Amino acid sequence: MNSNGTFSSNQLRDYSSLFSRKPVKEWMNGNLSSIDYKIERYDKNWYSNNGTRYIDYLKFVYSILEDHYQNEYILKNSFLNDWLIKELGESNSELYSEFRVGSAIADLVMFNGTSKAFEIKTELDSDKRLSSQLEQYRKAFNEIFMIVPISKLEQYRTYDDSVGIICFDNSSPNRFSVFRSATKNVNIDTEALMHIFHTKEYKGIVTQYYGRLPDVTSFNQFEVCSDLIAKIPQTELNKLFIHQMKKRASNIGLSSRYYREFNQLSLALRMNVKNRKHLFSILKAPIYT
Repeated sequence: MNSNGTFSSNQLRDYSSLFSRKPVKEWMNGNLSSIDYKIERYDKNWYSNNGTRYIDYLKFVYSILEDHYQNEYILKNSFLNDWLIKELGESNSELYSEFRVGSAIADLVMFNGTSKAFEIKTELDSDKRLSSQLEQYRKAFNEIFMIVPISKLEQYRTYDDSVGIICFDNSSPNRFSVFRSATKNVNIDTEALMHIFHTKEYKGIVTQYYGRLPDVTSFNQFEVCSDLIAKIPQTELNKLFIHQMKKRASNIGLSSRYYREFNQLSLALRMNVKNRKHLFSILKAPIYT
């Protein structure tokens, strides 16, 4: 940090690397060297010797990123904290981060009475692949939303108007607002779903709908089940798809009050409450660099 309180883009990018899978997995094993390196490089004079903890440093770094570097993690975590956790608490919903659909990966998806895909575009992102991403999501999801900074609204509002838009404005008390609702899609693509399902899931759908699973082998089970699933009426298939995805989900440890900075990491790593408590017990160690 410079004396005037500004940060270089390289420093902000370096800070942001702390909020990614690899260092968190190292922290879970007690290796905090990635944090020590950042402190040594940028913030040797920041902490005191009277019990300042690693968790305090990470919260400090997060606050800098939130104010100066709205990358994907920060925007996704903000949306999770400000919007989706509330919806999770009010409905029987399940949530995934980085959910593959065909050749695309949706940033966030939610399953409750409908299936929803959220594509996040930050100030730093290009829209180069957006059309193909939305095309893939449309094959499997009832509703698709783009989450975009208010400054980028004009750039994205011209895309397919069936796609909803949620605007992000960090200067507003209510940082996220719906600019345009999504049009509900009821036509889902069987082939796309078959490549989402695990083997036991598509077998489960066939059994649930037809009452039994026909005799299949490991060589023909995908083709046989695919043909049968393709004959299920769209409305019913959509319900079965949502049911299977909600069954797949595990009990992820998220909190609307404590350590909100780490909710997206908890979701991405599918951390349960026990894992999360373990992580924070390690990060509460005092800094001695």
